[in-house]
Amino acid sequence: MNFTNPNANIIKDKKLYIFDMDGTIYLGGNPFDFAIRYIKNLRESGRRVLFFTNNASHTTPFYMKKLSRLGFEPREDEIMTSGDVTLEFLKRFRPGKSVYLVATDELCEEYRAKGIDLLKGDEEKADIVITSFDTSLTYEKLDNACRFIRGGAEYLSTHPDMNCPTETGFIPDSGAIAAFCTASTGKVPTYFGKPYKETIEMIGEATGFGNDEMCIFGDRLYTDIALGKKFGVTAVLVLSGETQPADVDAAKDCDKPDFVFDSLADVDKVMFG
Repeated sequence: MNFTNPNANIIKDKKLYIFDMDGTIYLGGNPFDFAIRYIKNLRESGRRVLFFTNNASHTTPFYMKKLSRLGFEPREDEIMTSGDVTLEFLKRFRPGKSVYLVATDELCEEYRAKGIDLLKGDEEKADIVITSFDTSLTYEKLDNACRFIRGGAEYLSTHPDMNCPTETGFIPDSGAIAAFCTASTGKVPTYFGKPYKETIEMIGEATGFGNDEMCIFGDRLYTDIALGKKFGVTAVLVLSGETQPADVDAAKDCDKPDFVFDSLADVDKVMFG
């Protein structure tokens, strides 16, 4: 890999450290011990931490339990998902609209609890269709979504990730489901999550930090790193998940991360010895 890291003081000077989850701090149900140690060191040094995942198949209560079980000691205000960003968009800009949501029961229940009018799928029309990472996906759900989209529904997607890394390999994610709907209807969704502006705006509102005070760590060039590159957030790629060294070499200069490390263990050594 032809990449040289710049001065690490750039990372040390940040105030908010944003972490992707799958492939960055854990893989499936297996935590990276070095990630637990690094995040503990950040907190003890007075720096703020935020966990942000595009994986909207689960909600904040799930991630609170998972991160706690894995040893990360999260606070509820340290967790955010692409599902949260999409929900906030609906509440602010599409109040009262009917929504057909292709997602897990967990995400659907949260949206109903937050006042979103979710359709069952047997209605004639929908105002909005949202597809997400749905591990309970059926052909019926896809058929309903495509029918509503063809009928004029606005099409949204919680996040663009094509695959979700697990301890046994990759599985199809939200972007793959959206690709099916696009192939059938010709309609490309408006995406949320990383790397889109609604996400960085919500992070800024929630934490009070400016983009230049943030640093994001992730394993994907087209989501985690792209968020940083688009909005002036220092972007650190770790090679513990999806992206391979050859992918970095193949990326355009404007899309390359600011830093590349094998894992967060190396970042921990750079910052804390």
